[in-house]
Amino acid sequence: MEIFLRNAIRLSSSMFMKNVCIGMKSCNKRFIMTSRLKHEKVLEDLRKNPYFDKYAEKITKFQKTSPEEFLRCVENQEKNQHKKKVAVSLTRTCTQSLWSFPFLKIKILPSWAHIRKNNFSNHAVENTYITTPIFYVNAGPHIGHLYTAVLADSIARFNSMLGHSVFLCTGTDEHGTKVRNAANAEDSPIFEYCTKVSSEFQNMCDVFQVEYSQFIRTTEKRHQEAVHDFWDCLDKRGHIYLGKYSGWYNVLDETFISDMELRQKKNESKDNNLFSKFKNSLEWTEEQTYKFKLASFQDDLKHWLKDGNRIQPAKYHKILSNWIEEGLQDLSISRPISRVPWAIPTPSDKSHTIYVWLDALVNYLTAVGYPNSSFRQFWPPTIQVVGKDILKFHGIYWPAFLIAAGLEPPKKLLCHGHWTIDDVKMSKSKGNVISPFIAMNDFTQDGLRYFLLREAVLHSDANYNIEKIRNILNAELANTLGNLINRCFGESINPKKIIPDPNTYMSILKSDIALTNIKALETISERTRIFYESYHLHHVVDAVMSMLHSANQMFFYYQPWRLKESEDLDSVKQIKAVIALTLENVRVAALILHPIIPRLTSTLLDSLQISKANRTWEDTKPLHITNSLNGVERVALQNKLFFKKIRI
Repeated sequence: MEIFLRNAIRLSSSMFMKNVCIGMKSCNKRFIMTSRLKHEKVLEDLRKNPYFDKYAEKITKFQKTSPEEFLRCVENQEKNQHKKKVAVSLTRTCTQSLWSFPFLKIKILPSWAHIRKNNFSNHAVENTYITTPIFYVNAGPHIGHLYTAVLADSIARFNSMLGHSVFLCTGTDEHGTKVRNAANAEDSPIFEYCTKVSSEFQNMCDVFQVEYSQFIRTTEKRHQEAVHDFWDCLDKRGHIYLGKYSGWYNVLDETFISDMELRQKKNESKDNNLFSKFKNSLEWTEEQTYKFKLASFQDDLKHWLKDGNRIQPAKYHKILSNWIEEGLQDLSISRPISRVPWAIPTPSDKSHTIYVWLDALVNYLTAVGYPNSSFRQFWPPTIQVVGKDILKFHGIYWPAFLIAAGLEPPKKLLCHGHWTIDDVKMSKSKGNVISPFIAMNDFTQDGLRYFLLREAVLHSDANYNIEKIRNILNAELANTLGNLINRCFGESINPKKIIPDPNTYMSILKSDIALTNIKALETISERTRIFYESYHLHHVVDAVMSMLHSANQMFFYYQPWRLKESEDLDSVKQIKAVIALTLENVRVAALILHPIIPRLTSTLLDSLQISKANRTWEDTKPLHITNSLNGVERVALQNKLFFKKIRI
């Protein structure tokens, strides 16, 4: 399988093999113990285990009542772990295993908790796996889908600029009753319908510069094979059983609803009509289904959520924790084929098909090569971007499935709100669903992408308003950044389009306003990096625009068009210094905004003669600090209008 990676490393590389060898040696040191270890040494190692606090009382009691047996059990455990580790290390990167305590007769810790992924040297890149949810093909794309895709892409691009090897996955979810009904409504064969709508989502990603590594479809053969393998894994581990389901099923969302969730929905609903509509989408279901032992993973999920940064923003972490605290019930993961024929059959019972959400979630494994062992190169996912409406599936079902299969759950779920249209919820019935392909005709691909990422705040819903979009794009892209570029290459002050080296001229500008701008330029790299790492893209834009406002004020203060009237040497130097400082603001701004508007910034950086090799995050530091040009002047390519004003 071909995999597109940013800054990719190969498993066969000498650097990778060196890291493996180093890792194996460190593992051997950790797991080889002599029979004469003292209690102090044993306890010292045990305290390094993150689960030590949980079992400290039992360990203390055991070592007091039977110290020799305690040491013997620890030694045997270490020997067994060492044997397993040596075998595993021959085929994959060495991982450090934390101790479990079977001799204490307590619940065995989940296997995912014993895994630490590839330890890279300081000179090796970090593998970063980022996903969007796969988009349901019962209808075409809208701006909510686009926002999710460009949010994930901007995070991927930022990580790529940091030098990480990035794998970005997106795609389409193509099974289930709603898809069959949508195809029937168009009087189209189901697979042909899926192909048509899936291509619309893929086209959306291509048009809006979503640089995915894999675009996956759940109707692909490789995905069906992966789902069957995953099901068999759960089954062999004893987590699936045949039982009877009696309860509510939400036809619209294709999810099972407990009585508790129904009561909660009623209590939270402020609109009786909306609740009635929700209730009308439910059907009472009594049928034999295969069930997943979800309830038995409640403690594992609580432990997974102990990391407060696991789910961001924090409000969604709290919501998810509350759901788990309220108690979990075993989950139906199949439907009779007579009810849901457009789905993947269960591998051992062709009279049942696999629940669409189990099928869909496995796509994140399929995309990186599962069940082939190569998938471990990027497992677990680093960041999974999801909408708040699918938090339960990704924050409860998905990690529980993975833990049950012996795999590590995602490192982070990044959850975002929805988009409203003029403060009204977007829906087909209201006729206010916004297609990104129509919206881009008014605002351009780059403009729409910029607005969505600039406007949205993760912890709340965002509002799409035409007048607001026009004002933001005109004020920030056309005026603040666009005019600044045009000023520097105006015929009256810079007819040859020279880009002076800022290091040569930076010390010439002594005014307070110039020093303020220089200070902003020197600090913006670290400030915006923090904003990117906390997923506050609106703050990234705010910081860049603040710096550019400062640059505009500095430019106007010196009025280089008036300095041009004087031909003395000091005036010429000042003009060059103003142009150098201004264009350095532009260069740094373009690099920082690149994950948000990659096409516009790429064109601008090309014009400024910035090579592809000099577009990393390290290059967002000012040139007068890095002194990388050594006095060399550049000449800009043909000056083009950066962003045309929106006139609608």
